Amino acid sequence: MNKAQQATLNALFVRPTKADIRWSAIESLIRASGGEVTERAGSRVAARLNGVTAVFHRPHPRPETKKGAVEAVRQFLMNAGVKP
Repeated sequence: MNKAQQATLNALFVRPTKADIRWSAIESLIRASGGEVTERAGSRVAARLNGVTAVFHRPHPRPETKKGAVEAVRQFLMNAGVKP
């Protein structure tokens, strides 16, 4: 995991929840942690990491992830055993 991915991981676990994390950085973090991100219907993506799967809605038209999605990604990472 590089410095940028570590920074994204730390940002995901900050309280109060941030709403300025780029979705592309989250996908990069999942891949760097050994997971995979696959396209689904519409703007959905499936993330799989350590046997845990979650489906997320890729934000658009802005690249930043909203607070609710950041919290869902945080829960996904905790369920998959990833901590900052």
